[in-house]
Amino acid sequence: MRRAISPPRENLGAEFAEIGFTARFEDGSTYWDERVRYEFTLQEIERDLEAPVAELHALALDVVDRAVSDEATLARLKIPYHAWDAIAASWKRREPSLYGRFDLAFDGEGPAKLLEYNGDTPTALYEAAVVQWRWLEQLIANGDLPADADQFNSLHEKLIARWARIGAGGFVHFACMFSETDDRGTLGYIQDCADQAGLATTTLDMGDIGLGPDGFYDRSERRIERMFKLYPWEWMFADAFGKTPALRATRFVEPPWKLIVTCKGALALMWERAKGHPNLLACGFEGEAGCPDMRSYARKPLFSREGADVELVTPTTHERGRKAGYGGEGFVRQEFVKLPSFDHARAIVGAWVVGDEPAGMGLREDTNAITSNRARFVPHVILA
Repeated sequence: MRRAISPPRENLGAEFAEIGFTARFEDGSTYWDERVRYEFTLQEIERDLEAPVAELHALALDVVDRAVSDEATLARLKIPYHAWDAIAASWKRREPSLYGRFDLAFDGEGPAKLLEYNGDTPTALYEAAVVQWRWLEQLIANGDLPADADQFNSLHEKLIARWARIGAGGFVHFACMFSETDDRGTLGYIQDCADQAGLATTTLDMGDIGLGPDGFYDRSERRIERMFKLYPWEWMFADAFGKTPALRATRFVEPPWKLIVTCKGALALMWERAKGHPNLLACGFEGEAGCPDMRSYARKPLFSREGADVELVTPTTHERGRKAGYGGEGFVRQEFVKLPSFDHARAIVGAWVVGDEPAGMGLREDTNAITSNRARFVPHVILA
């Protein structure tokens, strides 16, 4: 694994306009950065990333299976009591998952380490599935990469195939908060994959969902029977309609059981289940007697987004992500691991699963020790 200088393509503005991609943050600073690339060997991908992600995914599902029938575990995760039945029922029905993203620290030298699993509302999907694949194809065509260059990336095909399997040709509502640019873009891409899988779809803002006598409805008074949402389950269950019987009348993608793996407490449960696993970091619930005693650790809210309110504590330093008010439910303490630094850029690997299969990855860079929503996306290539 190495970070290398890479020639930017000409006419990037036209390229991004054609595919509907926004390459900059709202303040104009760079989000997509193809001036550099990350180069991997095939062995690094297959042995050090793809295989461990498959193991971690299976371990996460095992944690869910144990948690849904153990009220003490659900209480440790600080999942509200009124959500327990809905979560357990969705797991017992094996309501299907579409996708998820494992965030890993990996430097090509030692085993990849799991930082967290975003199994509910991960974004940065379109750039991982489509934008960096087109980058690869065009650099090969231009002669800037060898003809046998490849990528860990079967996301697009797997997403369409997964929708064909779980959608069964039905109608699906797609919802997010339209005010969130990243969510709206990700939603549009995932909806396009469902369209290509032959499903009938429509889009609505979360604020346009209404409550009827027998379920949820959109503004055209169509009952919402299946919905893909980019809206966190912890927010759903905190909303007034998250306590209504109507919640059971809709089948959601992602399903309610995904709240268990998205809670940072799942990191502690995975460690308890597979202590010493080479791809896990020691982790425990803050304040519990069994929490590992660590001089250097990351203090993470049970529920948080994009590095907010995360603290990195070492004997000589104390760093904190942006303040957003998370942490009311509690924290976990996870063994500290320094993100690899390449030319002063700290890289994190986002490894994707679609259904139950590893499907690709994307890399984000930040100058800070805590990866935030200001991280840049950098493409990758397999060269040997």
